[in-house]
Amino acid sequence: MTRGRPREFDTNSALDQALAVFQRDGFEGASVQALTEAMGICKPSLYAAYGNKEALFIAALRRYTDAQEAHRTALLDGEPDCRRAVALLLHDMVASHARCQSSSACLIVRETLGGTAAAHSSEIREALASAMASGHSTLAARLVRARNEGQLTPACDTTALADYFSAVMSGLSILAKNGASADAMDRVVQTAMHAWPEERSPRIAQRHA
Repeated sequence: MTRGRPREFDTNSALDQALAVFQRDGFEGASVQALTEAMGICKPSLYAAYGNKEALFIAALRRYTDAQEAHRTALLDGEPDCRRAVALLLHDMVASHARCQSSSACLIVRETLGGTAAAHSSEIREALASAMASGHSTLAARLVRARNEGQLTPACDTTALADYFSAVMSGLSILAKNGASADAMDRVVQTAMHAWPEERSPRIAQRHA
């Protein structure tokens, strides 16, 4: 009797379902059975498409990162004032954590700092590092643009500022994982925004005089 081929499936939809399992259970806790059930496929289809659980995790992580960066870019580019744009991004993170309490910690931060995925392969470690760097690059590019537009002084260290707010975003994810309330995280955002450089380029200051 001829063995049937693994059935075809919508890879994007399947990755979204796999991502939900990884967010809920973590890499170590996500069993192949739980993943295939959520994805609506059989094990041969999973192995044929991705090879193993590690490769599936990397594919889901990349999809997650792409979606996160598209959303962040839209928020940061949609508000002309960079300070307000960064505050909007941070408050949006708080709201997202509050909506998704069952998997509130950012998958990237959770698996980088306290998860077990990175211990399984150098490919996973590289994927997590790339995901972290992507978020930092998006924020840094917006800050450089703000400096070029005169919203920050020419002497402003945009790399250090991006480092700081990236650390704040990671901290919000950790707070969410530990059960912090939205009000508590919003207070952290308000405090963090006090670090924003008050000095503006002279030409911008004149416009607001």
